Amino acid sequence: MSTQLTLDFVRALLFPRDDDSHKGTFGHVLVLAGSRGFTGAAKLTTEAAYRSGAGLVTLGLPQPLVSIVAPALIEAMWLALPATKNDSFSMDAIAPALAASESKQAVVLGPGISTFDDTRRFVIDFLKQNKTPLVIDADALNAISINSGVIASALAPVVVTPHPGEMARLAGISIDHVQRDRIGVATQFATRQKCVVVLKGHETVIANTSGEYCVNTTGNPGMATGGTGDVLAGMIGGLIAQGVALWDAARIGAYVHGLAGDIAARAHTQRGMIARDVLAALPYAWQELEGH
Repeated sequence: MSTQLTLDFVRALLFPRDDDSHKGTFGHVLVLAGSRGFTGAAKLTTEAAYRSGAGLVTLGLPQPLVSIVAPALIEAMWLALPATKNDSFSMDAIAPALAASESKQAVVLGPGISTFDDTRRFVIDFLKQNKTPLVIDADALNAISINSGVIASALAPVVVTPHPGEMARLAGISIDHVQRDRIGVATQFATRQKCVVVLKGHETVIANTSGEYCVNTTGNPGMATGGTGDVLAGMIGGLIAQGVALWDAARIGAYVHGLAGDIAARAHTQRGMIARDVLAALPYAWQELEGH
């Protein structure tokens, strides 16, 4: 079954926030992101989780980067994790990262983490042992592309958010193949690997484990700039933490992400907008979706 994502359709997927809610009501996200030279990805992902309604967000990042990133994230908590000589996650980070994930309602893994060998092993081992709903993005997707079958054996439900190049590596096919058959590639991967797929790009395709898919109707070419994918990953993680089912979180996230991009383009033009503009437009996108 296929559906085009529209304002009314996505609005119906949201549930109201009760007047007597507190920060614990809306869940706690663990973001595992960042490496030397890619600290911005960690910041964008963390802020997007908050801007999507999560009650609490903890950013786990390589210990040498804490002094760089933590001062820029006023609301978030942080967790310093063991690092490689390249300031990326080391295998010694597995135990504390897993311990941190146990008390969370969602984990986002991958933005800006790099593809050094030790970090690749960290990603694969974390995926195999983690029991918390998981959003896998960016370099974490590249890490598991050597054996994407590990997704199907994960202990926790998984959302993957690849762009066409990452999807090609995951599926072992060419980018041209992905772009020629975006729906087929996304649905086949979702059913085979038992995960929700968000295949980014023009008319983003969201597919679930049953072979259902949706095509997004929001977004514009101005969003083809570094960092916008980190925003989407954080959004989906933030929605999952609030108790939204993964399939619904992926659809809501894709639509609102594109809507925020459209709002940002009106303010900054498609040529002039950057990922921070999409992040800043999220409250206005939620306002439009919620009908306020």
